[in-house]
Amino acid sequence: MTNIKSYQLKNKETRYKFHVYVGVDPLTGKERTTTRSGFKTKKEAKEALLQIQQEIRIGSFRKQAVETYRDVYQLWMEHYKNTVEDSTLLKTKRIFANHILPNFGDYKIAKIDAAICQKHVNNWAKKLQRFHMVKNHAALVVKYAIKHDLIDKNPFNLVEMPIIKSKINIDDNEEEFENFYSREQLIQFLSYLEQDNNLKQSTLFHLLAFTGMRKGEAFALQWKDIDFETQEIRITKAVKRGESGLYVGPTKNGEPRTIKADEKTMSLLKIWKLKQAKIYKEKGFNTNTKKQLVFSNEYNVLQDSNKTVRWPSQFLQKPWS
Repeated sequence: MTNIKSYQLKNKETRYKFHVYVGVDPLTGKERTTTRSGFKTKKEAKEALLQIQQEIRIGSFRKQAVETYRDVYQLWMEHYKNTVEDSTLLKTKRIFANHILPNFGDYKIAKIDAAICQKHVNNWAKKLQRFHMVKNHAALVVKYAIKHDLIDKNPFNLVEMPIIKSKINIDDNEEEFENFYSREQLIQFLSYLEQDNNLKQSTLFHLLAFTGMRKGEAFALQWKDIDFETQEIRITKAVKRGESGLYVGPTKNGEPRTIKADEKTMSLLKIWKLKQAKIYKEKGFNTNTKKQLVFSNEYNVLQDSNKTVRWPSQFLQKPWS
């Protein structure tokens, strides 16, 4: 027998709740129950209880128990997290937390229609450059709901993607900003790095510039990956960030590769290897091991790849001539 009980909120208002048995989980064999609360009157609670009991009798309760977009998202995430790398999982969770769940989380999954989806896609397009990606992530949860017979159609399929109209500045006196160095600028930047007498940073940026490897790949390099005789560098892994912090994972395409390096790059690496051994020996670290990282942090462990953004910030403000 289910009893409806009263309780008080912090503001002393009375609410009603009940705890009801809903059957046995066919997978685990354990009894399942559910709790409903927040009813302003005992009559409202009784009506809700009778509704649940009716749904249990006709076998529709389990389907109705998953009501909101957030409910489905949580079920989908339990599956999704086992199919991707930690770095991808972290990025995906951030997309949902920052852009999707604040808008869709409380919607009843069965009530979401094309108009609602279109409204939010339009808003994302105004704020986000990669709004297509956000829309595609939001649609994954709805596809999961369809797959599990919670709804019949995907309203995102009817959304018309906004076209972002680019504006061109025709003022001849105003130069367009380019987010890359010209050949001359790159040579100048590397030259200034050498003058700054920071061999670690100079070697890293020279390596990135002349080999084309990704920064995460550079920070995952170990000395055993570098063959000074053949002037070859073997790339098999990359530093990534997951929910628990930095870790070493596969490269972006998952395939190892070997690249040929120029003499200047190899020369800098040789000099840095000797200086690294001296610097870290003073700190109590032995760098003469097979697992030694080429560009470790001050504690001789994985370096955050965001350092490639932070390191030059103060350096570039110096009055170079």
